[in-house]
Amino acid sequence: MELTAIVEALLFATQEPLPLSQMAAAVKETAKDIQEAANDPSEIPAYIEPLLVVDELSIREAIDALIAHYEVDGRAFTIAERPHGWRLCAKADYAEWCRALFPGKKVQRLSQPALETLAIIAYRQPITKAGIEAVRGVSVDAMVQQLVDKGLIKIEGRAELPGKPLLYGTTDAFLDHFAVKNLDELPNSQELRRVKLPSAPEEQLTSAPEERQLSLEPQPQSGESD
Repeated sequence: MELTAIVEALLFATQEPLPLSQMAAAVKETAKDIQEAANDPSEIPAYIEPLLVVDELSIREAIDALIAHYEVDGRAFTIAERPHGWRLCAKADYAEWCRALFPGKKVQRLSQPALETLAIIAYRQPITKAGIEAVRGVSVDAMVQQLVDKGLIKIEGRAELPGKPLLYGTTDAFLDHFAVKNLDELPNSQELRRVKLPSAPEEQLTSAPEERQLSLEPQPQSGESD
């Protein structure tokens, strides 16, 4: 029994993303159980021994082999990495067909003001409403509430400022929506985080005009779709 087949079975058995560590642990524990259940060493299948020492690197190599195999075979699905692990998913070319099975679930479409607000939060989190408004120049109460309701942002705590204003940051749902594993994969992430932005008065920082516009549009999943 090959490790690639076992990994494929693990991914197929769950809809939740699986971390490499969890898959490695499942393989080793099962192999150990099979070994201990044998009455005679000769009854232990030959493939068990290498599975007793499987690590995360071995699992990742198995995943890469499966992805390559699916590509060669022209399969309609692949294995994609998500913030909390790996999962089987349909390719983007088949998204519309798969969506037909879930007519009640519509794709979240964000207005331009919502996208601009979300971009500021994504690149400068954690950030207060006042901090966002200092950049946008308009009230963002409605936009922030809309993004919270959609599960794209969340309250991260309170700022050490007068009034203890709430701080906002993005969620795992945000990463899934834009098909990125982490914030470092956002377009021009490092560069845009260094851009000088206007600050809210209560932050008592030197304000400066925004030199570059932050933009954030949904990114295609390099041939993947949940």
